[in-house]
Amino acid sequence: MTKLASELPYRSCVGIMLLNGEGRVWLGRRLEDMIGDEIVYRWQMPQGGIDGEETPRAAALRELAEETGARSAQILAESEVWLSYDLPASVMGVALKGKYRGQRMKWFAMLFTGDEAEFDISRLNGSAPEFDAWRWADAAEALSVVVPFKRNVYENVFREFTPVIAQLQANAKNKPEAEADAMA
Repeated sequence: MTKLASELPYRSCVGIMLLNGEGRVWLGRRLEDMIGDEIVYRWQMPQGGIDGEETPRAAALRELAEETGARSAQILAESEVWLSYDLPASVMGVALKGKYRGQRMKWFAMLFTGDEAEFDISRLNGSAPEFDAWRWADAAEALSVVVPFKRNVYENVFREFTPVIAQLQANAKNKPEAEADAMA
């Protein structure tokens, strides 16, 4: 007997908004060619499941390293609430191994503090890579390229973390002035 989508649970996972010093967001392009009949909107922020008794914070740091290779990151903020999305009917029963109706996510804003050479999406921990390309993007661009069924979650994440992004952008804007003052 096949379960109805509404009877399936949500998978508990974490999402990471990795930010650089200018307040731009790290996006990876997923390897999968198709989401249902959709072949565009393949860009997303790192995310992944919470293992066993793992805390969401520990899962976020682990997933960041597993998906991007990055280990140099500082947690700046944690979402107040868990956000969820449902998979579209076209992939229900196939995506997420057919076990879940979607994902329930705790999000973290993190500042990348390392060198970009740290990013290695080609082979991570001996498992297949998640992404075939990555780039930094601003919030509006990130929202325009995410798969549509995750867009509402991304909008809520960006809204909640707007103060964090704004502070990084302000710091980056003031940095050249501070450096010029120091040289004078």
